[in-house]
Formats: sequence, C-alpha cells, structure tokens
Amino acid sequence: MGIFKKLLNKTEEKSLVFEAEENWVYAPIEGEIIPLNDIADGVFSKGLLGKGCGIKPSDDKVYAPFDGEVIMIAATKHAIGLKSNDGIELLIHVGMDTVKMEGKGFKPEVKLGDKVKCGQLLMTFSIADVEKAGYSTTSAVIVSNSGIYTELEVSLQGVGSKLEKLIHVS
Repeated sequence: MGIFKKLLNKTEEKSLVFEAEENWVYAPIEGEIIPLNDIADGVFSKGLLGKGCGIKPSDDKVYAPFDGEVIMIAATKHAIGLKSNDGIELLIHVGMDTVKMEGKGFKPEVKLGDKVKCGQLLMTFSIADVEKAGYSTTSAVIVSNSGIYTELEVSLQGVGSKLEKLIHVS
C-alpha cells in the first residue's frame, strides 16, 4: 500500500467518529449479530461475564462503541475492556479461544488509559489468522457490569453494520 493510500485510510477511519447517545452501545464490529446463548463458549453463552451478544465478523476492525476510556487490553491483544462516560463497562472479546494465539493476528490501535470517541478504531485483527489457527471468529460483546441495570436489551439481530445501535441499558 502506498503512502498516499495509507494516509487516506487513516483519514477515513477518523471520519467514523460521531456523537454517541447515552445508555447505548453501538456495534463495534460489522457482521452477523447473534444471541449470547448461541456463542459456542459456556463462559459467554451462560452470561457468566455479563449480558450482551455475539458478532460473527465480516470485517477485521473493532471500533469504539461509545465515548469512554480503555480500561483493559489483554496481554494477548484479543480483548479490550472499555468504560463509557456514563458508566457502561464493556468487554469486546474477538474470537473464541483466541487467547491461545498469543497475540498473533491482533493489533491494538489504542493504549490502556486512552480516552476514545464512538467510532474510533480500537483494533485490527486477521479473520484469516483466526480461522487458520482453527478458532471461531465469533466475538463477544459483553456488558460486564450488566447487573447494575434494570434492563439490558440487544436491539439488533441478523446482519448489522458497524456503529449501529446494538445494546440499550437503563
């Protein structure tokens, strides 16, 4: 990729940033939205880490689903924890069992403690590398503090675009 194209792509990514509504988690990954209980990993499907949903990615980018702060990046780069400005704590876990890949194919674009805006690029990953390693690309989007909310509704099912309204809490 030429330098001009790289600069153009950086500008394109930054233009996705937009004003987020409170109490909403926007889809951080483009792909097919599936119910939490359809994730083929009991820790996620049984809601042991919180409520949310799964996404079968059709793109290799993860975007900030709200305005907030990066509170965790797994040492193996496959998962990012965020806290929204209005208190939603979210885990984005890319793929299942991808911790075993030891970071291969994952590239965080942010650092621990970074303030992020909804739509900002958080991570790139290689769908091909995940599949080649024999793991599922299904990614979990979990509200890890879901117990503090009276209601948590996944408002999107089926094929979804990145940054569509995904989860509403109240």
